Amino acid sequence: MSDQIEPVDEEYVEEARGDAAPDKGFRFSKTGWLGAAIVAFWILIAIFGPWIAPYTEAEFVSYDSFLPALDEFILGTDYIGRDLLSRLLYGARLTLFMAFCATLIASGVGTILGAYAGARGGLPDQIISRINDAFLSFPTIMLGLVVVAALGSSIPVLIIATGLIYSSSVFRIARAMTVDQAVMEYVEVAKARGEGMIWVIGSEIFPNIAMPLLVDFGIRLTFAILFMSGLSFLGLGIQPPFADWGSMVRENITGLTNGSLTSIYPALAIASLTIGLNLMVDDYTAHSGRGMAGKLI
Repeated sequence: MSDQIEPVDEEYVEEARGDAAPDKGFRFSKTGWLGAAIVAFWILIAIFGPWIAPYTEAEFVSYDSFLPALDEFILGTDYIGRDLLSRLLYGARLTLFMAFCATLIASGVGTILGAYAGARGGLPDQIISRINDAFLSFPTIMLGLVVVAALGSSIPVLIIATGLIYSSSVFRIARAMTVDQAVMEYVEVAKARGEGMIWVIGSEIFPNIAMPLLVDFGIRLTFAILFMSGLSFLGLGIQPPFADWGSMVRENITGLTNGSLTSIYPALAIASLTIGLNLMVDDYTAHSGRGMAGKLI
């Protein structure tokens, strides 16, 4: 009797492949690449915008306000005669810089405290978690208004306040994932070897939660942009003559009654950047398993 290899059932292979653990590689579909292209565009504008801007952000170029789009002023002028395109280009740098710094603070503080609380457990975990829950019980915009009203609306205050406010949400995610990892066998083995808590968190736990936290960084960056733009729209964010997109919407909103689009352009910039970030994050989580998307809040 001759030995024969039975043909492989292709449908079975595809079904097994679908049930297998998701590939941990960084993959994007067309939607994800579209989002990445939008984000990359605004990053390039933030880097090179001030060099390609026709005027400075505070330069008065016309005695007429709300001039329509002309060859000399591509997007027209704002409510006091400044070139809107130049302010939009300058505003990209300030908006992205502040949001990125605030998100770094939020991710750093939230991850460190969350990992420590989740790995330590016991009374320290309870104390830190209850304090964090108290902060989460307040609306973020109300906390921001209180802090800015008390300490002023300088750039450092806005960055630090936004970072600390959103660190509460990062804490919950980091703690939840650390608790999941802390009961794994490899962590128990490391503890049995006599490894200290800092080593266990940094060498054993953090590498396994780093990618979900990176995805959360993108989500948190979107929240920071919208939060700071909201403060600027309320008049408690960036103050003149500096330009950021939220303040540009507030300053030029009266032009809508005259048919001017000067407040629409910065609003579209905010919308396009946040949509691009969300497309990237949503597309990546869709290719990285359902568990990650469920943890991100």
